[in-house]
Amino acid sequence: MTGLGGGGFATYFDAASGVVTCLDFFTAIPGVEGGVASSMTAIDVAFGGVPMRFSIGGASVGVPGVVAGAAELHRRWGRTPWTRLLEPATSLAERGVPLPDEHASTLPSVAPALVSGEGRAAYAPNGELLRGGQILYHPGLVDALDRIAQAGPGDFYTGVLGAQLVNDVRAAGGALGPGDLAAYRVLSVPVRRTVFTGRVVCGRDDLNHTIGTLAALPELSRLDEGDRAVAVADALAGPDPGGPGDTTNISVIDRHGNACVVTTTLGIGSSVWIGGYGVHLNSMLGEGELLRGPLTPGHRMGSMMCPLVVLDGRGVTVAAGSAGASRIRTALLHVLVNHLVRGDSLDDALSRPRFHVAGPLVHTEPGVSTDALTSLVKAGYDLNEWSTDRHYFGGASAVTPTQAAGDPRRAGAGRVVAGV
Repeated sequence: MTGLGGGGFATYFDAASGVVTCLDFFTAIPGVEGGVASSMTAIDVAFGGVPMRFSIGGASVGVPGVVAGAAELHRRWGRTPWTRLLEPATSLAERGVPLPDEHASTLPSVAPALVSGEGRAAYAPNGELLRGGQILYHPGLVDALDRIAQAGPGDFYTGVLGAQLVNDVRAAGGALGPGDLAAYRVLSVPVRRTVFTGRVVCGRDDLNHTIGTLAALPELSRLDEGDRAVAVADALAGPDPGGPGDTTNISVIDRHGNACVVTTTLGIGSSVWIGGYGVHLNSMLGEGELLRGPLTPGHRMGSMMCPLVVLDGRGVTVAAGSAGASRIRTALLHVLVNHLVRGDSLDDALSRPRFHVAGPLVHTEPGVSTDALTSLVKAGYDLNEWSTDRHYFGGASAVTPTQAAGDPRRAGAGRVVAGV
């Protein structure tokens, strides 16, 4: 779902100053040196039972930003030495990790992008797709992490890793060149704010306008279950690109009250890997829902990711983000409504059944209340009632100063660590 070859965003709240910062290290459009890409390869991905068209190959690869983003977060706010910071990831890369059942269930859908070239050794090492509980291991990834730890993050852009990245992308027909990597910079972007339940919600302005959607909601605490469902649906109503949303989110609050939410993604994955280093490169230029406006080399691509923090007069009360493409906004709204309006614990707020609005159609998980369903129908919405909880409905993670929770739909987890 993510990796060194992807891009992302971070929202950071500094407790001492009260300042919120949003960083953009999403993928940039390649071609600053005038390189011309070949055609992409179209693939069909059956997600939620509906076939969707994506494109992969070298021409789909945008300039990766995850390594630069991690380095910038460390430079601004990190305390742990860089080499030590990478030790846990290097240890996991050395031995591999068990593939969660929730991820294994989606692997057949995205296999056309993953099980190609070097991806076969990772996702179908014995000629069959990995099953839940089996070890996911990327041959060579430990060497990439070692280089980034010892030579520094710049190696990914202007060193050995960067040179290999360019060679592999260009061999696969992409336009990405050394100038694209050398010119890449992490950006500070404007912070949007709105008041929700008497608190201030802060985040970037994403393609789904998550902060603006929260601002459009009425006072939900005064509404019953049915009217509340209609109000949320009306705020969410709009087109639904419907892509998988292969994204990962991490939310953290420390004992000093600082908060950081980081959301990253590879997209569906390009099927192009950095040879010998176990790094799968992103497919952002093959994700049609992100291609809005002119594709100017060096400029950032748009995204629906929206890591956010919720503040009151004393500091941060919630830090949250989500995976799920067009359902990121949906998942975040449900989590905030459940926790801040209903009063749910974070575990309950993340696991409570959701619904997602796509124009006049509302997709509902099992367990959405009868009052909510009845009111949605009366309000003119058509229902598509899913029979099981699915990856489709997003993958949020959220923390408060005392609680932490991850989304059960995507094997998410939360942990409270004393003294952090």
